Amino acid sequence: MGFACGLVGLPNAGKSTIFNALANAGARVESYPFCTIAANVGSAPVPDERLDRLAALYPQKKKVPTHLDIIDIAGLVERASEGEGMGNQFLAEIRAVDAILHVVRCFEDPNVAHVTGSIDPSRDIAIVETELLLKDHETLSRVASRLHQEVRGPDRHAPARAAAWDALVDHVARGNAVRSTPIPHEIADLVREASPLTAKPCLFVANVDDAGENAYAERVRVAARERRAEAVVLRGRLEAEIAEAASTPEERAAYLGEYGLSETGLSALVRAGYHLLGLMTFFTVEGPEVRAWTVPTGTPARAAGGKIHSDFADRFVVAEVMTLDDLLRAGSEKVLRDAGKIRRVGHDAPITDGDVVRFVCA
Repeated sequence: MGFACGLVGLPNAGKSTIFNALANAGARVESYPFCTIAANVGSAPVPDERLDRLAALYPQKKKVPTHLDIIDIAGLVERASEGEGMGNQFLAEIRAVDAILHVVRCFEDPNVAHVTGSIDPSRDIAIVETELLLKDHETLSRVASRLHQEVRGPDRHAPARAAAWDALVDHVARGNAVRSTPIPHEIADLVREASPLTAKPCLFVANVDDAGENAYAERVRVAARERRAEAVVLRGRLEAEIAEAASTPEERAAYLGEYGLSETGLSALVRAGYHLLGLMTFFTVEGPEVRAWTVPTGTPARAAGGKIHSDFADRFVVAEVMTLDDLLRAGSEKVLRDAGKIRRVGHDAPITDGDVVRFVCA
């Protein structure tokens, strides 16, 4: 598994189209609001040419990529935080994801209505952000009431905890995302428990037409920079059509080439998402599989093994680590081992991006 992200945005921003492009899952796509009533859930294999090159050394083994889990959450509207549209249901679904992909409509189409009547990325972003902030303010205010009661009790840390929480509530009330301020250690556990929506990392996705980059997309980039966030531009409809029509990597490359594209939007989105969440990929060649795994950057060897199976962590002895480039140059593990280029590391040694790892267990 890679990471889970939730697609949010106004109705008819193209979330379901992008969902289809990413997951090729055939989600319904219609030109009226609230077509997506229940959230669509899909899983897209993460493209990684390093895995392809590694798998070529083990042709008898199955290639298994890591995955991007996607939740297509139906469109938010003004007053969604008060339950307007199907707001409460959709806002609750956002809490389950690692990151938010904020899809912004950047295409003109007279056949697809815009809920506010015109294309304006800055305004559309503000509407969605306001609803998330209002919901967070409601959630955090409920916790504040409990913390104020605890101040009257015997816990000597309660006043500091309540004061830090009040400062966070005020920060949100002034229109600022939770992620835009450091969280004091006194309330870090409480924030994780409350899971405010605006604490989640956010990646902006400018959904453009088949022609690609445009002035609307640039306004999304500007909005992202102002928020110290990242933005990617996807030709949602085009990529959805390619995902449906192309059954092989070669066919996909041919379709992309017709439009001057060197890679799918998924590749760009995954890179941005990994950077956003501080993730990396390592590889294993155990048993019948050549497999990619996603873990936080800096994960120690024992914890990386635990990602595969709890036994790998509980019975960990040592990890044998090869760099992918060394293994590809050598052509085989035996040659690399004979050259003394396989490192044996202990449980606290960090695994790095692109490492090929064998776990030795008791």
